[in-house]
Amino acid sequence: MKQLIKYLVLAAMALSPVSASYSSEPLRLRVLSYNIHHGAGVDSKLDLPRIADVILSVKPDVVALQEVDKNVKRSGDVDQPAELARLTDMNVVFGANIDLQGGHYGNAILSRLPIARNENHLLPNLDGGEQRGVIEAEISLPQSNQSLLLLATHLDHRPDESERLASAAFINERLAAKPQHPALLAGDMNARPDSETLRRLQTMWTSANQTPMATYPVTQPTIQIDYILHSPAKRWKVIEFKVLDEAVASDHRAIFAVLELQTDLE
Repeated sequence: MKQLIKYLVLAAMALSPVSASYSSEPLRLRVLSYNIHHGAGVDSKLDLPRIADVILSVKPDVVALQEVDKNVKRSGDVDQPAELARLTDMNVVFGANIDLQGGHYGNAILSRLPIARNENHLLPNLDGGEQRGVIEAEISLPQSNQSLLLLATHLDHRPDESERLASAAFINERLAAKPQHPALLAGDMNARPDSETLRRLQTMWTSANQTPMATYPVTQPTIQIDYILHSPAKRWKVIEFKVLDEAVASDHRAIFAVLELQTDLE
């Protein structure tokens, strides 16, 4: 009898349209990108709970963080990725790009959704500049047989654009093998919307905001250098985009987008 019941349950699941084909309804994702300046605000206070409050204020599904310390002396030897994960109750991965004061410095991703895999890539380094990187994370999506590819990065800040252009080429190459896979790119690009760096990136990515919205400097922003981009364009619809009205916790404003993914397109 137990075997018969098990057979009937499995048969019903196999015939169920939800389990067989997954939901065809659009999936909305809440996305945040934030350069946290290793938790140090413009008031010179090192305050990770304050950073966590900024993150939680928009209830994000995924978060790209830049300038994150892990066990670094200047920030009290705190494992900032782990602490922010605890404070926000999210999953975390960290990409170490630089050895710093007994620890590491780099980027991080927080996710409410499961992170199936992750890999940190060091970006091209020209003329002995600060080593930059990009985290590539595959995130499991609910009610979908696809995953999300999230790339989180922080590009070179120097006036010469050469390294940023090389980094843009590297990032685009990560997407080239699977151009139809739903993907997001978020971070501090250190480049204006009219720059050649953004033009190169936008050969494969679409910015969530088509009209520039200033993110830096934090007190009175005048330029946009922080971005959320998506690919492929036909798979995504921008529902909301805004720069958060918080001017103390870091030296950058955080940016937030609600993006709708069409899950039934191949």
